[in-house]
Amino acid sequence: MKAVEQNSPILGVRQLCHALSLAPATYYRKIKPEAASPRARRTAPNSLSLVERQEVLDTLHDERFVDDAPATVAAKLLDAGRYLCSVRTMYRILDSQSEVKERRKIRRASNYTKPQLVAEKPNQVWSWDITKIKGPVKWTYFYLYVIIDIYSRYVVGWLLAINESQDLAKRLISQTCERQQVRPDELTLHADRGSAMTSKTVSNLLGDLGVERSHSRPRTSNDNPYSESQFKTMKYRHDFPEYFEDIVAGRTHCHDFFDWYNNDHKHSGIAYLSPADVHFGRAADLLTIRQHALDAAYERTPWRFPHGPPKVPELPATAWINPPEDQ
Repeated sequence: MKAVEQNSPILGVRQLCHALSLAPATYYRKIKPEAASPRARRTAPNSLSLVERQEVLDTLHDERFVDDAPATVAAKLLDAGRYLCSVRTMYRILDSQSEVKERRKIRRASNYTKPQLVAEKPNQVWSWDITKIKGPVKWTYFYLYVIIDIYSRYVVGWLLAINESQDLAKRLISQTCERQQVRPDELTLHADRGSAMTSKTVSNLLGDLGVERSHSRPRTSNDNPYSESQFKTMKYRHDFPEYFEDIVAGRTHCHDFFDWYNNDHKHSGIAYLSPADVHFGRAADLLTIRQHALDAAYERTPWRFPHGPPKVPELPATAWINPPEDQ
């Protein structure tokens, strides 16, 4: 290594590296970081001293101000001719002591579980709901209660009333269970979270009948698809009126509609059988008759079936409310 004279003039970085036989990158990588010193954090000249910060904290902890917001405390101190610091500084001091939090009583979001129900035969899972239909005068409605079996799509019970009532719901559920001869611990009744559905009257009735309760998540219509679909079928029919003149006319229309829906309507979700055929066990015989008709047609004119012998749609083995992801 070449010697550098003591009285030599001040050298630049490249000259110094040349004199020391070093590459400039070596100097910046090894020498310069070691020569650098960390900058000391400076304190703002207008910041509060430790004594002043403690005074602010003691004031906020005072019994007169312990339930007030910092802005209110600052206003009260000014009314008394006293100023300690800004409102923002009060918040910073409280935050340094982990004393800033939400004081209001805010409703906590509930963690609702997604309902998952399966029916493999009639009278295992029912779904029920209430919908409004228009009355003769503007802003007047009648309330239609409907209970539907999700496996067969059969409407097992309905009621049209002038109001929504937990007592009417209790009567409808009780009479429907008796008519369908539902035994304890074999039925689950699913509904949304309306006032009648979650009422104590209905809950106690279901407990007495041995019927398990199930509820949709709030604002999740997909959790109650069977009732929603049935209401849409009713209200989109060509003979559904714009309004009903009175409740008698409404009940007459509902009686005719549910008779058609249960006995004549060929439902796409149950292999185009009627709900009554599935509910009362006639589905297998009807599907066999349909298959025989298709087999006979194929024997007569096989060239009209390029994909081979036709098959009738099968009746689904299960009906789900929110099936698992692997279904």
